[in-house]
Amino acid sequence: MVMPSMEKSNAPVCRLRRYAFPLACFLWTSFCLALWALNDGIYIKQFQPPRPKPAFRNNISSIISAVDMGISDEEWERLQKALEWPIPDQEITRVNQSTSPVHSTFSIVGLKESYKVGEKISVIIRARDHNKKLKRYGGDFFKAKLYSTGLKASVYGEVVDHHNGTYSVALLLPWEGQAHVHVRLEHSSEVVQILKKYRDSSFPRSHYSGYFEGSGSNKTRISEVVECNLKWGADGSWRKGDCCCEHKDIRTGTVWQCERPKKLSCDKLVHHSRGRLENPLNPFEQQLFTKKLTNVAISGDQKIIHVLPNTASIGMFTYGPYETGSEIVERFGCEQARSSSRDSNSGTVEKCRSGMMTPVPAGFYLRDVWKSFVCNTRQFSSAQMGNCLKNKIVYLMGDSTTRQWFEYLERNVPGIKRMDLQTPRTGGPLMAVELINNIIIHWRPHGVPLRFTKMLITDLHYISNDIDEIAGGPHAVIVFTFFAHLVFHPITFYVYEVAKIRQSVVALLSRAPETTVIIKSGNTAGLKNIFQSDWHVLQLDTVMQEMFRDIEGVIYLDVWQMTSCHYLSEDIHPGPVIVANEVNMLLSYVCPI
Repeated sequence: MVMPSMEKSNAPVCRLRRYAFPLACFLWTSFCLALWALNDGIYIKQFQPPRPKPAFRNNISSIISAVDMGISDEEWERLQKALEWPIPDQEITRVNQSTSPVHSTFSIVGLKESYKVGEKISVIIRARDHNKKLKRYGGDFFKAKLYSTGLKASVYGEVVDHHNGTYSVALLLPWEGQAHVHVRLEHSSEVVQILKKYRDSSFPRSHYSGYFEGSGSNKTRISEVVECNLKWGADGSWRKGDCCCEHKDIRTGTVWQCERPKKLSCDKLVHHSRGRLENPLNPFEQQLFTKKLTNVAISGDQKIIHVLPNTASIGMFTYGPYETGSEIVERFGCEQARSSSRDSNSGTVEKCRSGMMTPVPAGFYLRDVWKSFVCNTRQFSSAQMGNCLKNKIVYLMGDSTTRQWFEYLERNVPGIKRMDLQTPRTGGPLMAVELINNIIIHWRPHGVPLRFTKMLITDLHYISNDIDEIAGGPHAVIVFTFFAHLVFHPITFYVYEVAKIRQSVVALLSRAPETTVIIKSGNTAGLKNIFQSDWHVLQLDTVMQEMFRDIEGVIYLDVWQMTSCHYLSEDIHPGPVIVANEVNMLLSYVCPI
């Protein structure tokens, strides 16, 4: 029998083996080249923010525990989840890879010739880089609003991130007349990562001045000015070694550190003021923060939106140009507004009280008057302000934004006079009284860190300490804000301070439950840079709301939407119109109807 030749029968297999490896190499190379071309030659890998300057490489958040912050591990996990922000999926090495406000656009979905009051429009935002390519990831900080300059009207729109370079906004049409959509890119996702990196680092972006004064020889007076800053964490000193005087608040445990004076002892610290700002950005990061890329309006549908009256009696509302906010909410067909603002038994609008949720939108401006969807607010005349505050002691604490409220009340409450406490007019503390109706209004700034002009260090009190000193009761109104001056420091320190304030508020409401306690949220800011950014304030605002979420008896007065959506430009110190509406909201909680 003749057997078939094995060599002959396996020839095709051998030939296949001979070319298999080169063929595999060719296919793999082709795949890599195609992927390279699709991504403009960018090698994709997980984004890792550039490191801070070597001297400040440590990350405060990594060495501060929940116990150090005065909260539980569970609460810290909840806060971190609430603070999550989408991150880029690639390392950014060139500016043209970042989001471009020039090439990013918005469009109105299914734009119609006209709408009715109470309807909503949907807006889609598409983020593109400087090469006009659609972004694949989210994290951009966009702001949106509907406005009418002629009607002095505006309403806030919440931007929803879909984590793929697209964003959506649902804008309510709450007034009759014309309206325009406005969308702007405040920070690209790449810039947000830089903001987060330096917020979590020990890099001291803000410095402060300490003024030491004492007696010298021959009855002379010695003065020395040194640099000061916060000490936070075991390795959180901005100066190392035996360099500094440490001033520790006994009750809060906060440590304030000043360079040691050459001639005077550490106990001679008399005055405090803001100091220099230190920019941590490297040259590449500075390019991403340029004005042409920051807080820039993006292009999109510029057609005028025509809003007609709505005569429907169910599920919608008809709105006249001078209708009150309570009348609108009464007929506003929004489940969120209905659930937070209506009394379940009577169907009428609820009076303003603690525990009320803030819907989106929380209200809107029309003819410069804020119409609230939260509760039954009203515009107070001067006489009504006086009647509301009769036999009340109002404690305003925090920063210059609550000082604006003090100044507004000082101008508008009949007969009230400021007392001369021999303190700086803008630095305080300040006090105004009206004897006939027994009204007392206090204002003072919170403790360090604080970027104010020169003032006595003894006049700077921590909010928690001041609350501990207040007896409380139905006559006491406590209002505090704690945001603008904390954006320069690690968020773990902010959590620590808020935990102390919360502890004091809980104790106050336990001993005097009829006390009115109001937290004023942060304002949007005028500047949008590494030092002062709305993204920073928004993160702090999230922390404050989360930490006071379950505390009964506390009112959270959210003015973020009021300052963000106004038809005029933003400013850390809002104009008179916004301040007037904020104070009317405040008084609506103090004297609800």
